[in-house]
Amino acid sequence: MIGAYGWVFWALLSACFAALTAIFAKIGIQNVDSDFATLIRTTIILFLLAPFVWLTGKWSNPLALSPKTLIFLGLSAVATGASWVCYFRALQIGNASQVAPIDKLSVVLVAIFAYVFLGERPDGQSWLGIALVGAGVLVLALKR
Repeated sequence: MIGAYGWVFWALLSACFAALTAIFAKIGIQNVDSDFATLIRTTIILFLLAPFVWLTGKWSNPLALSPKTLIFLGLSAVATGASWVCYFRALQIGNASQVAPIDKLSVVLVAIFAYVFLGERPDGQSWLGIALVGAGVLVLALKR
């Protein structure tokens, strides 16, 4: 791929798709309950991702995974579902240009949670960048 920075390519694609998610969702949740819309979205993801994993030869027996892996993947799924329900509800009643930046406070929260739970230690410059992201979110989201 792109050597040691291959993750940057995938992270940028993720950001692009996340941006499109907000726009498509805002349009798609008109005249439908946001929780029902989240269910439809999740079902479509399941039907798209399952064949992709199988066709690319990445399918393996999920029962062969360790209990710890299954527990934390399960917790991740619960957190994802909760995030999606909250995100769609916020999009339904708010402006996408305000909801999406607040959602990106997750950048700040990930840094804090990674510090507390994973022992990651960003340097001063990284903390400054994280603080600027937080400040930028506030400037974008709290406009009137």
